[in-house]
Formats: sequence, C-alpha cells, structure tokens
Amino acid sequence: MPHHGTLPQPSAADPEPDPARVAAALLKAFFRIAELWRLGEAEQLGLLGLESRTTLYRWRKDPPPRLDRDKRDRIGNLLGIYKSLQILFPEPASADAWVRWPNQAPFFKGERALDRMIRDGLVGLHQVRQYLDAERGGWA
Repeated sequence: MPHHGTLPQPSAADPEPDPARVAAALLKAFFRIAELWRLGEAEQLGLLGLESRTTLYRWRKDPPPRLDRDKRDRIGNLLGIYKSLQILFPEPASADAWVRWPNQAPFFKGERALDRMIRDGLVGLHQVRQYLDAERGGWA
C-alpha cells in the first residue's frame, strides 16, 4: 500500500497522451499567454522559434497533429514563466507586463525578459524560468 503523498505510478498498460490533444492544449495556452502579454506577431514567432507567419496563423486555427520537442519545451517554459509571474505579482496586469519591463537585476543587465527569451531561444526561456522560480522560492 502506498504511503500518503505518493503519486500512482504509470503502468505499461497506461496509454501515452494523444500528441494531437497535447499540441492543441499547448498551443491554446500559448495563444492565451500571447494575448495577455500583448505579444505581436514577430514576438510570437520568436518565442516559438518559427520563421513562417503562415505556420503561426495555421496553428492558431488548426493545431498540428503533434509538436516537436523544441516547441513543447518552449511552450512548457512559457507556462512556467507565466505561473511564476502570477505568484510573484498580486496584480495580474503587472504580472502580464513584466516581460516587457527593462530589468535591472544582474541577470538581465537592463534588458527586457522578452528580448532575452526571443534572442536566446529555448536556452533563454529556460534561464528566465529558472530566474523566476528562484525569485519565488520554487523549484528550479
């Protein structure tokens, strides 16, 4: 009998998550964050690591049957960043605006988090997420 607090372990019989449902859920979350953060088209392309506006618009209307690991990781980091900001800032508007504020913390050197995430791609997204996790005292 498992002790209190243990999570059930998946068995070999448990089905893998449906990649199409995962892709749709992740993209729905991404586009909602993009709306809340007031991200322009170029910013959305940069955060997702996309070059094609056509792909971005297609994904908004009809998510692909699967997302590659890079896209899943990028969106996963954005979800973690969003969550940390909601915890750190009691006012939702401030949480949503933070990515656009020039940041004087040594990690940012006056740069906006949004610029760093776009410029440095997945590495930048991960670093910003770690920074915020550390700021809120969460797990890195």
